[in-house]
Amino acid sequence: MNLYTFSDAEYSARMAAVRRRMADTGLDVLLISDPANLFYLIGYDAWSFYTPQLLYVPLDGDTIFYARAMDAHGATRTSWLPADQVVGYPEGYVHRDAEHPFDWVGERLAADIAPGSRIGLELDTHFFSPKAYLALRAALPGRELVDSAELVNWVRVIKSDTEIDVLRRAAQITTAAMTAALEAIDVGVPQHRVAAAISAAQIGGTDEVWGDYPAIVPMLPTSEAADTPHLTWTDRRFAADDAVAIELAGAHRRYHVPLARTIVLGRASDRIRQTEEAVAEGLAAVLDTMAAGVPVRDVSEAWNAVLRRRGLAKESRLGYSIGIAYPPDWGERTVSIRPSDDTVLAHNMTFHVICGMWMKGYGYEASESVRVTDDGVECFTDFPRGLLTKE
Repeated sequence: MNLYTFSDAEYSARMAAVRRRMADTGLDVLLISDPANLFYLIGYDAWSFYTPQLLYVPLDGDTIFYARAMDAHGATRTSWLPADQVVGYPEGYVHRDAEHPFDWVGERLAADIAPGSRIGLELDTHFFSPKAYLALRAALPGRELVDSAELVNWVRVIKSDTEIDVLRRAAQITTAAMTAALEAIDVGVPQHRVAAAISAAQIGGTDEVWGDYPAIVPMLPTSEAADTPHLTWTDRRFAADDAVAIELAGAHRRYHVPLARTIVLGRASDRIRQTEEAVAEGLAAVLDTMAAGVPVRDVSEAWNAVLRRRGLAKESRLGYSIGIAYPPDWGERTVSIRPSDDTVLAHNMTFHVICGMWMKGYGYEASESVRVTDDGVECFTDFPRGLLTKE
């Protein structure tokens, strides 16, 4: 029995969209290694991405998935591909100094890809190494190897209504995980105990929705260390008046809904209160600006205008497109909310809008994951947005 997530019609539409984009960019073949893109196109889902795997997508003809022999059978369990379109490479190629699995795969591809073909490669994905590229280049002489420039990722940017439904279900887990964080955190509690409570809620899910593993672990920058994002946890015990920036995501069927909130364990300092006020105003301005047809740069300007009035600045991007994700990131590596992004928002684009202010010796974070609509945005959660406190 196959466990793939969506209907045959949905997968057919996705593949057709990818092939249209291939034709538009002059690609004869696309070779895909990003596990999120594999999941999007064929439904394959396993913790096998630490070894080389590759989906062969010709402009016309059958798609073939190449994976480690012991993992290849899993593709017949989780994807729509028939067994004769799944090929396992020999175990002897795994973790060898002088050989690479794509030496073996490349020989088979050479029989299917005509000399002179233009082949798109995912050159910036986390799981396509320089050694993988060199193996394919050696195996495919006379073909032009080019960067696909996140081709599939850009197809993924606009979600189907079915995907939006999955994201709404993931949001229920997001709410449960943030609730668990706030219940667990307190003065004297070690950071790792709070991280454990969050993780249990993320995987445990709710009575209606089971939890998938998230692409990023819980992040808990605390007190002076909250001036830096992406810090995780130690055994440090929370102290009175600590401000803690909690960033996490709920995940369901690989779709992620991130959320960030800041909690103070006691009395909030004046500087935290002032930053919270600026962020609240800026985030409200952003959400009021976002809608289909609005350029991303205008969204960024709505935020920056508020900060300028308050004598503040934020150098990092304000947010990014979200959806399917695997470790180590839950972003789609496409649209970023910043002044230089020329993208125009469209209906059913989805974003994590993260208003993180990392100051000197302290920080404050508040975020929303949203769906763009024709007349505004839908926030996936309704978690209280302001500064949270716990005495």
